[in-house]
Formats: sequence, structure tokens, C-alpha cells
Amino acid sequence: MRVLIIGNLAGQLSAATKIAFDKGAKVLHAHDARAAMELLRTGRGADIVMIDVHEDIASLVNAMKQERIVAPVVACGIGANPETAANAIRSGAREFIPLPPDPELIAAVLAAVADDDRPLIAHDPAMMELRRVADQIAPSDASVLITGESGVGKEVMARYLHKRSKRAEKPYISVNCAAIPENLLESELFGHEKGAFTGAVARRIGKFEEADGGTLLLDEISEMDIRLQAKLLRAIQEREIDRVGGSKPVPVNIRIIATSNRILQEAVMRGEFRKDLLYRLNVMNLHIPPLRERPQDLLALAEFFIEKYATANGFTRHLSQGARERVQSAAWLGNVRELENAMHRAVILARSDEIQVDDLRTPDGRPVAQSNALDATAERAVNAAEAAINGATYRVGQTVAEVEQDLILHTLDHCLGNRTHAANILGISIRTLRNKLRAYQDAGIEVAAPGEARAAG
Repeated sequence: MRVLIIGNLAGQLSAATKIAFDKGAKVLHAHDARAAMELLRTGRGADIVMIDVHEDIASLVNAMKQERIVAPVVACGIGANPETAANAIRSGAREFIPLPPDPELIAAVLAAVADDDRPLIAHDPAMMELRRVADQIAPSDASVLITGESGVGKEVMARYLHKRSKRAEKPYISVNCAAIPENLLESELFGHEKGAFTGAVARRIGKFEEADGGTLLLDEISEMDIRLQAKLLRAIQEREIDRVGGSKPVPVNIRIIATSNRILQEAVMRGEFRKDLLYRLNVMNLHIPPLRERPQDLLALAEFFIEKYATANGFTRHLSQGARERVQSAAWLGNVRELENAMHRAVILARSDEIQVDDLRTPDGRPVAQSNALDATAERAVNAAEAAINGATYRVGQTVAEVEQDLILHTLDHCLGNRTHAANILGISIRTLRNKLRAYQDAGIEVAAPGEARAAG
């Protein structure tokens, strides 16, 4: 984990730095927000930014947002009153930590904000074999393609590979190819020179250079525009990149890991993905089975999440026998992500230390249901049909955009927030779906989170 500390933190800088070091973090320091931005632009990135509460947090957050530098900001301060802390949160800070720093509090915040402490839990024979293969290929520099449904834990596997590789002490950088607009993804990956385009106020190092010596994860690689795929292929083959607006190539030394929840061979047949790029990425393939196909992982994962969220909330929690049986019999179409969300809710909803069956609930308050005799494919078809029926009751006077919005949101609800399944049902690309969902969220409209559905009503 890389931590960037901004300001003098009221004389507590050395203590905060030592705590972060003790937790395994690599620490950089900038005396103010402007210097911090210079560091971030040069590729000396951060997974977490800790800033003195008296610094200009809003300007830093806005500058990072404008230049698409993504890292959670945590405000810190000594003797800060509640209003100061609240202002920091309103300015864009994710959390506030009072100083002098408490080691346990720092550790908890770093773990919660970074969210990179998830172990690869494997009790089921299928996952144990997959972990064995991962252990075998981790030390090599071969590219790896990790496939599987949304929510199965592909990024957890990617981190697992990095931590067991020869590059473990070097950066691990992740890029979500579906979350970044097409016109910005090239700059995000390869960087740009000052003045290369409107808004390029300074040279910006891209993710390839930021990951130099380490591992670059290309998450949801299938959503990358095919024109940019050609430049990615050249970067992988030649081990050098061209910054946008640059005049000479820049050598890079990285290992590529890519993930996809789509079948890339089908995308190749449709002309949406380059065959030669697939060959380059798919030197080694790790396919993570859905949770319904690894039943022996269910309780181990559930108990891990319960302990995690109970500890974070100061509770003691464990599953009753009835709750254990329900965990094992539920469908979990949203995979590990849905299971985690359900356990988080159960920890909070439980009326005693023992989590009962009634405490296992969906986001809209319904009990987590047992799986029936339908297989997963048929169950998704039923959900799709229900979505279509619910979405068919439109009113005269609705615009086409309103009808489309209703259909998309209802379909997403019935897919438990699974963007890939919803896009397949709707017959649109995942990128198109994500763009529409982002527009709805910007307009203040509730959108189902992965593994969940919107609350009824």
C-alpha cells in the first residue's frame, strides 16, 4: 500500500508515518496540496492520501478529480472540533482521523479505505486446485487472464498473484477499463504531455509507467475500444509506450494481468476484440467458478465477512445453525459480492450475538431465499422475464428515455445489480449500460449496487 501524507499534521507526521510503515505501507510526503499533485502526476502514486485537516482539501479533491487521479483522501488533525471534521468530509475527504494517532484506528482506516486486505479463501476442491495453479504461475512474468462471472473475486486473485510474484515489493496498479470514458482511457494508461489536449495542464504519468517494475491489472479488458487495443498490443509486445502528445517511446517493465466477465473468444468472433491481443493476454488462464459451484467456500467466506464487519462495528457475531444452513442453500447469483453484502447487513441487523435466519435479508428487506430446483441459467431467465413484465406497464405520456430508464433499472434490480447479466438481457454493451447508469446516478436516481437490488417503493 502507498500512502501520501500532506502537510505537517500538527507535528504528528513522524508518528503517523511510523504507524503506516509498521502496517506495511510505503510513505511519501508533500508539504502542501500543490506539491502533492506534482508527485501524483509524476507516477509516484498513492493508494491513500492523508492530509492535514487545515490544508485546502476541496482544492486537492477537485484537482485529483479533474485529472482523474483516483485515491481516497483521509483528513487528519489534532484538536479538531466536530465542525472541522464535518467540513473535511463535505470537502471530499473519505474519513477523518483525530491526532495524536492511535495505531489501531490508523490500521482500521487504512484497511477499510484501501480494501486490499481480502485473503484468497479456498476450502472447496475446485478453488484449492485453482490456488495451487496460481501459486505455480505467480513467480513467472507470464501474462495472466482471469475470467469468471461478476463478483467471483477476480481482483482478489490478481492481488494474490502479485503478492506471490517476484514483483511483490513493486507497485500493483489497477485500471478499470469499463469505468473510464473511451476518450480518456488512452491518457490514463499511457500518460500525456502538457498541452496534448484541452485540460492537459501538466505532464501526467500513465498507469503503465506508474506500474513500472510491478504489476498492471487491466480490469474488464473486454470493454476497451478496439482502436486502443492495437496500442495496448504494441505496448505489451515492445515493452514501451507512447505518451499522448509525446515525441519518443518510454520503456516499461511490467507484468500484465487482465480480467473479463465476458467470453473473449465470442467477442473476437463479433469483431469486438483483437485475436492477437487475446493470445498475448491469455498466456495463462485462471477461470474462477461461480460461488454456486464451490459450496465448500460458502461458510468460510461468510464467517470471514462476519468477523470482519463485527470487528469493525465493535460487535461479537456468529451464525446460528439455521443461518448456516440458509447460507449454504441460497443461490447467491451475485457471487461473493452478494454474500459479503448480506453478511454485512446481518451483522448490523442481528439482535443478539447469534445471527438468525431472519437476520439474513436482501437490501429491500426480503429474507435471503433458499435456492430452488432451477439452475442458475433458468433462474436468470425467470428474473429477466419478471423484469420485462414489470417494465412493460408504461404510461401514455412517458418519453422514450423514461421508458428506457425504467426498463434498465428494473432489469438491473432483477439481476441483483449484476451489470454483465443486465447488459446481456438488454442486448447492449456493458460500457453503454455503465454510461447510462452513471448518468442516472448523476441525476440523483438510485441504481442497484452489485449484488443488490433497489429498495422496494
